[in-house]
Amino acid sequence: MKAIMLAAGEGNRMRPLTYTRPKAMLPVANRPILEHLLIAASRAGISEFIIVTGYHDEQVRDYFGGGEKWGVSIEYATQRRQLGTADAIRMAWGLVDDSFLVMNGDVIVNQADISRLASRDATTMSVFRVKDTRDLGVVEVSADRVVRVHEKTARPPSSLANAGVYLFTPEIFDIIARTPKSPRGEYEITDSLQLMLDSGQAVAYYELGYWLDLSYPWDLLPANEALLAVIESENSGEIEDNVVVKGPVRIGQNTVVRSGSYLVGPVVIGADCEIGPNCYLRPGTAIGNGCHIGSAVEVKNSIIMSGSKIPHHNYVGDSVIGADCNLGAGTKIANLRLDKKDIMVGNINTRLRKLGAVIGDHVETGINVSINVGSMIGNNTHIGPGVVVSGIIAPESRLL
Repeated sequence: MKAIMLAAGEGNRMRPLTYTRPKAMLPVANRPILEHLLIAASRAGISEFIIVTGYHDEQVRDYFGGGEKWGVSIEYATQRRQLGTADAIRMAWGLVDDSFLVMNGDVIVNQADISRLASRDATTMSVFRVKDTRDLGVVEVSADRVVRVHEKTARPPSSLANAGVYLFTPEIFDIIARTPKSPRGEYEITDSLQLMLDSGQAVAYYELGYWLDLSYPWDLLPANEALLAVIESENSGEIEDNVVVKGPVRIGQNTVVRSGSYLVGPVVIGADCEIGPNCYLRPGTAIGNGCHIGSAVEVKNSIIMSGSKIPHHNYVGDSVIGADCNLGAGTKIANLRLDKKDIMVGNINTRLRKLGAVIGDHVETGINVSINVGSMIGNNTHIGPGVVVSGIIAPESRLL
C-alpha cells in the first residue's frame, strides 16, 4: 500500500512561522511535523510514499529526498496552485493503482492507528473525539457509517472531528473529477466524500486513539511536550564538568554543554549548539541546530528553531522562537497574565493560561526588551533597547 502525504499548503493560521516554510515542515521535538507522520506510517508497514508539495516545495524535497534515510521510497507530485485537498490528491493520479492512504501533512497520529486504518478494505475516513470543535470539520455518523461531513459549522451535530487521514480506493479520482469548487474557491476532499454519500455509496469511519491537530502556532507547544515525553536520553556531544542533567535529555553531535548548566528533561538539543555556561533548561524544551543558549538564561516549555541565539540574562517560557533570531541581553518574555485569565492572541482565545510569544525568523531585540503574553512578532523585525512589545507585530517592523 502507498501513502499520499499532503504537504503543499502554507498554513495561513500558522503565520508568522509559515512565511518561510510550509506548515508541514514546522519543527516539533526537533523534527518536521511531516517527518513524525512518515516515521509512524513506515513503522506501520508503509514503505512507498507520494508527497504532494507546492508552497516552498524545495524544502520538502531537499529534506526528504528519495526516502533513503528512513528506509522508504518517496515520489513527489506538485500542486502548483493551492486549490484544496481534493485537488492535491488529484496530483497523484496515475501514481497509485490500488487502495491507498491519504494523510494531511500537518497532523500527528500513531503507528497503531495507521496500521488499523490501512487494514480496511473500503473508503474510510478517520475521526477523533474532541471537546472543542471550533475551526474543525465535524463528521456525523450512524452505526458504522458516515452520514454527513460538516465543514466548520456553528452547531456541530457531533464531537467527532475529521482527523485528516483516509483510506481510499482508486475510484476516488473519478469522484474528485466531479467535485465542484467550494464557497472558498477550492476543491475539498470532504465535498468529494459528500458526493459519495449523496449517491448512496458507503463511507466508513475509524476513530483514532491518538491525534495531534496543529492549527495555530501555540498548538505546537502541547504537541512538542507530548512528543518529548517519550524520548530517551542520548548524548552525542560534550558535557563539561559541573553540569546537572535530570530526566531524559537528548544532545546532538558537536554540541557542548558548558559548566554550571542545569538541564531537566525531557529536553532535546540539536547539533552544533553551545549551551551555557550557567543556564537552566526546563522540561518541554526543544532547541534546534546551531543555537546558543548562554549565561543566566532560562528556557521552559519552548521551541527554539535552528540558528537562534539567546545568549545573556534572558527568560523564554511557553514560546516559539523562529530561526536565526537573536535576543539582546535582558530580553524577557512574559507567559502568564497577572489576572491568570486565558491568553488572547488578537481576537482569538487560545484557551491557554500560559503562553509567551510566537516570534518569526530573523528577529532581533536590543537589551532589556520586554515581550508581553500572546505577542506575535513577524519575520525580520528589529526591536530597540528597552521597548515593551504587545500584540501582533507585522513583518519587517522597526520598534524603537
